[in-house]
Amino acid sequence: MGIRRLRPTSPGQRFQTISDFKEITTTTPFKPLLEPLKKNGGRNNTGRITMWQRSGGHKRHYRKIDFKRDKIGIMAIVETIEYDPNRSARIALLKYKDGERRYIISPEGLKVGDPINSGPQAEIKIGNALALKDIPLGTIIHNIELKPGQGAKLVRSAGTQAQLVARDVKYCHVKLASGEMRLIPSICMATVGQVSNTDHENISYGKAGRVRWLGKKSTVRGVAMNPIDHPLGGGEGKSSGGRPPCSPWGKPEGVKTRKNKQTDKFIIKRKR
Repeated sequence: MGIRRLRPTSPGQRFQTISDFKEITTTTPFKPLLEPLKKNGGRNNTGRITMWQRSGGHKRHYRKIDFKRDKIGIMAIVETIEYDPNRSARIALLKYKDGERRYIISPEGLKVGDPINSGPQAEIKIGNALALKDIPLGTIIHNIELKPGQGAKLVRSAGTQAQLVARDVKYCHVKLASGEMRLIPSICMATVGQVSNTDHENISYGKAGRVRWLGKKSTVRGVAMNPIDHPLGGGEGKSSGGRPPCSPWGKPEGVKTRKNKQTDKFIIKRKR
């Protein structure tokens, strides 16, 4: 895996970098695990735009990913490593001994032909999924459940990882990439290893059109608007706004908005 810099044959390609895709083994997805993905352009069921700066984007199919890893004790072999347009990480197609195929988030270092297993009898090696109580302390993990049987919710994007640092009777202490320390039930599943495509954060898009392919529209600065449209708008000439950054409705930026008292008790240490 690496990054390839394009030749500057046009202004858009001058600063553009792309992945070399060397880890990808096929460009044809497994059709039974595909389903259509409809775009809504940031609009709700009444047609109103409720999420700004969303529109367009390349047409894509959704790949059904196995986040639960609930085929306990059934050995699987990695068939392919594939690109997924819906996420930053690579995905791996597994073929189980009973003939079923499933997609999983591919960890860094996983190769075609590697055996994969899940459950308490699985080895502590890359790609295997176990309950947190069965994983040794200090192990790098990803694809972590928050509730038993719910499916992985944490540490799923490219290059991310977490570490199992302590264990209690009912809970395990997991250190996330943000620096947050969190209590997670010991019977929740997690996968050993780091998520693949670690160079994703170093890619330069190079031009606005490439971001539009992802379904993201460009953003107009508040100071460039009229005062009726934004609190930072207006003023003679080029103004800096005259107040701290805020949303179009006056909500200040950088203010914590988390309000979930039910799960606050599971956070031992906040983000950095």
